[in-house]
Amino acid sequence: MGSNSAASLAKRNVFSAQHRGGRRAIGKGMILLITPSASGSQCADSLYAATGQETHWAHTLQEAATRLREQTYSAAVIDQFLLENDPDESDQMIEHLGTAFPVYVNFGVTGIDRLVREVRSALHRRKREEGVARRAVAEQMHSEMSETLTAMLLSCELAMSVPDVPHPAAEKIRVIDNLARELRLRLEVN
Repeated sequence: MGSNSAASLAKRNVFSAQHRGGRRAIGKGMILLITPSASGSQCADSLYAATGQETHWAHTLQEAATRLREQTYSAAVIDQFLLENDPDESDQMIEHLGTAFPVYVNFGVTGIDRLVREVRSALHRRKREEGVARRAVAEQMHSEMSETLTAMLLSCELAMSVPDVPHPAAEKIRVIDNLARELRLRLEVN
């Protein structure tokens, strides 16, 4: 019995730790730097210092695709040299970007300061776009719920106007009508 409860506790701790870690990675964000450049390590360190986001360095497009399948990144900084020299591999990697905001950089002419500015700018654009998308979804849901509530209220009124509705059924219709009105008030407040 003691070992079973210890095993159960260990499982709960493992799953809760994974859950917390996943939430932290998504909430905090990570950057994937994709370049064969010898300055990749220095660029990754500079990006981390400037953004506070953990930065992973992939030397190849294949390595980048693997990392993109395994993790969620807020941005992917992609060396244009790799895109131009291996278009097929580039397409495969780009398919795995997911929600990562792509930042295309020519490392041959871009210094670290400019790289940091471009990544910061991309992260700000991503944040703005996410906010706009959230508001649009919220407005769409509000509109759809309002339409559904209006249809429910109309249906309740029509059902109550039918002659000889049994008392228990009429009571249920009134309850539904009251709930729909309460929901409509909550939507109007929010």
